[in-house]
Amino acid sequence: MDVSALEWGITITVTCAVLLFDVILISRNPHEPTMRESTVAFVLYMSAAVVFGFWTWGFHGQEYGVDFFTGFVVEKSLSVDNLFVFIVLMAALKVPRKYQQEALMVGIILALVFRGVFIAVGYALIENFSWVFYIFGAFLIYTAVKLISSYRKHEEEHPEDSRLVVFAQNHLNVGDRWEGLKLFYRDNGVRYASPMLIVIIALGTTDVLFALDSIPAIFGITQEPYLVFTANVFALMGLRQLYFLIGGLLERLVYLSLGLAFILAWIGAKLVIHALHESEVIAWEVPTLLSLAVILVALGLTAVLSLAKTKKDEHASVE
Repeated sequence: MDVSALEWGITITVTCAVLLFDVILISRNPHEPTMRESTVAFVLYMSAAVVFGFWTWGFHGQEYGVDFFTGFVVEKSLSVDNLFVFIVLMAALKVPRKYQQEALMVGIILALVFRGVFIAVGYALIENFSWVFYIFGAFLIYTAVKLISSYRKHEEEHPEDSRLVVFAQNHLNVGDRWEGLKLFYRDNGVRYASPMLIVIIALGTTDVLFALDSIPAIFGITQEPYLVFTANVFALMGLRQLYFLIGGLLERLVYLSLGLAFILAWIGAKLVIHALHESEVIAWEVPTLLSLAVILVALGLTAVLSLAKTKKDEHASVE
């Protein structure tokens, strides 16, 4: 894929401009967004992703357009699963609803930074060591098995209990006053760390863990760094609005982790097959269009079966 320096420059500039605009807008008026506000912003972000995908299709070719859409769907699916953790985190650390937008915005920026680093490292590895595909594939399959195991054991994630967060809470003079994105403040001459600093540390820790899953997954779809980066950018854009839109609905997607486990296992197997193809062991690769179809069907079944299960449980509890 031939991506010019101008394309890279425009993409990074627009991404930074959108993030800066969001940060300034939210910091000036901390509030819990209305459903209408969240819906309009989310639709705009998703429309931008679709327009970009078709632009890629038309300007760079059908293959890269399909690669982008497939990567975007995978990354968006994983980011929706991440919302579960964000909801748990916000509740555990008692973040006021009016400041949750700011916390999520910082979390998204950190996620983009960490994923940018991971993308660069991942690309350097696959360019120099073809056997890395085996490791990526095995890691995704291992992650899929862990998701299934967690589902069976009904294990819940508690990012607020991570060692880094606990260490920060024990070694920083954390106050009880929320000051938006102001991380330190003084009260009667005593310097305190704002609770928001603990939230940001927790979000940063979870962002690193999320990147460990998402970057190998997207490299299983395409090895083009530009598509890997843009798929991640568009997947994270609108995540803040989605948090406020479907917070209650997430609890109804009871089979989401199983659906994602299947998708990660599928991509992991696709990576192993790609590695075998690169080593000239086999002559066939999994077409990206087939992967897109499989992923969409898996997500559709996950949603339908989840909603049917919760509806059945609600009827049973009423009776």
